[in-house]
Amino acid sequence: MGGATVPLALLVALVADRLLGEPPVRWHPVVWMGQALGWAGQRVAPVADTGRDWKSFWLGALAWCALAAIILIAFVALQAAVLAALPAAPGLALMACTRDTLEGPGVGLLGATLVRDVLRLLLASVLLGLLLKPLMALALLQSEVRAVEAALAESLDAGRARLAWLVSRDVTQLSADEVRQSAIESLAENLNDSVVAPLFWFVVAGLPGAALYRLANTADAMWGYRSQRDGRYWEWAGKWAARADDVLSWLPARITALLLALVAGGVPLRALAQEARKTPSPNSGWPMAAMALALGVRLSKPGTYCLHAEGRAPTPQDAQRAQKMVSKVALALAGCALAALVLIAMNGMRHA
Repeated sequence: MGGATVPLALLVALVADRLLGEPPVRWHPVVWMGQALGWAGQRVAPVADTGRDWKSFWLGALAWCALAAIILIAFVALQAAVLAALPAAPGLALMACTRDTLEGPGVGLLGATLVRDVLRLLLASVLLGLLLKPLMALALLQSEVRAVEAALAESLDAGRARLAWLVSRDVTQLSADEVRQSAIESLAENLNDSVVAPLFWFVVAGLPGAALYRLANTADAMWGYRSQRDGRYWEWAGKWAARADDVLSWLPARITALLLALVAGGVPLRALAQEARKTPSPNSGWPMAAMALALGVRLSKPGTYCLHAEGRAPTPQDAQRAQKMVSKVALALAGCALAALVLIAMNGMRHA
């Protein structure tokens, strides 16, 4: 029963995301991370290009590690407080429910103990799921991408302006096709960054793992640039942040690509690997390439890469199909959690 906490919490987080959306900004841990990174970035990144700058590199690395330590300590404490609600030996009462004990005296006490343990398990799982929810954001991602398509239906300028909320690239010269491509790319890439990867690290390392990943991904989004941004030069100051995100995203990005391929009914895996390697990032190309191949469209960033170049230009219908694929991935994740719960229950019954 103790092992059921993780899949139950994952289900709670997915349901809360769909029903409740994002918490208020003032209570959002990822917003706090962004504010802390913004404050630290002003102190580690130079205002002028200094070339090979090891001082900025180590300052950036030290600031990243300090923030990571704070995040880990905070979420280890939160998780410990929640897990204190778990029964000391979850499932012990269930394992004691043999035929002899059920037919003998004391069955009422045993039943009460079992009910208490189940309620404590559910309480801990719900609390963990609610704490996990702000570290993943599927509903918000889909809403923002739909907003780009709706704005594009009004005018090209409106579509460009709305896309600027999602991407850091220059949108002023993008055509309507390129705006739609960028929105679909963002949907695929952020399916990993905002959903699959946080949940993956939650399964691996609990709340601290999910929180550390979100810090790394947010730091890469704010610091991981090869040139100037917001009056600061990040080539060296943001290098540690970029590499940390590369490491933590490596496996989840490939899992995301496989999930997209699965819900699409399959894509050629050799072509997927070939297309994924066309992007400068070692990870973002995987979910984007899977999306491009699944939809049969090309997805490009002018002057940088073009995925599935022989594909057609995406249409509004392709944008809708992309949204449906992402929703199916979320259902697949929920299905995996439910399957884990069934296996845990069956294993508990075998030991009962």
